[in-house]
Amino acid sequence: MDTQTRHALKGDKFAQATQSGVTWISGHRSGVMRIVVVVAVVVLGLAGAGIFVNMRASAASAALGSALDVYSAPLLPPGAPPENGVYASSADRSKAANQKFVAVADQYGWLSEGTKAHYFAGVTYADLGQSGPAEMELKKASDSWDRNLSNLTKVALAGLYHQSGRDALAIDEYNAIIAKPSVTVSASVAQLNLADLYDATGKRDMARALWAKIKDADKQGAAGEIATQKLNGPQQ
Repeated sequence: MDTQTRHALKGDKFAQATQSGVTWISGHRSGVMRIVVVVAVVVLGLAGAGIFVNMRASAASAALGSALDVYSAPLLPPGAPPENGVYASSADRSKAANQKFVAVADQYGWLSEGTKAHYFAGVTYADLGQSGPAEMELKKASDSWDRNLSNLTKVALAGLYHQSGRDALAIDEYNAIIAKPSVTVSASVAQLNLADLYDATGKRDMARALWAKIKDADKQGAAGEIATQKLNGPQQ
């Protein structure tokens, strides 16, 4: 078969395929149009959903930022006259911030900003001595996919558990951090907290063993230095 014939055949096959496609579309025009419409609706729906999520995330971020501004607001010096944005006591400040954090968590709980708001709501409840609501809010943030936030939450929960005499749960929280540390809470920091818990509950030997482990693992670091000071401190 010569080259010219092969080109002709290829051209014929292409033309046949094109004609077949045109014929199929012509015969199924209503079905094709329905598919086109459905695809267009899906694309527009996804685009709209993306815009909606971005708008909600921006609103959530602004609301969380406003709550954080309150939580970090200055306190009035003793005897100073009242001033807008300045709080008479840390309890007043925590109460005001807590209301904002709870609102953000309720409204945007499905976003990462909402999860962070749950954490800060728990912290501010703890500041106010409301351990029940504090634990409830912290638990909502403890399983966050963001390990940095999750580990911060575990530290706060461990503190609540220890205060209420549930040391076994506190130990579990610290061990969970040690197994999966993060930038916000390193394994050595969690180990120091756990050793302090052992020491506070009369388990001095377990505390010293953990301090020795930290000292060996972090010879040049701050955690190792703290562990060394603990080991060299007064014997009880």
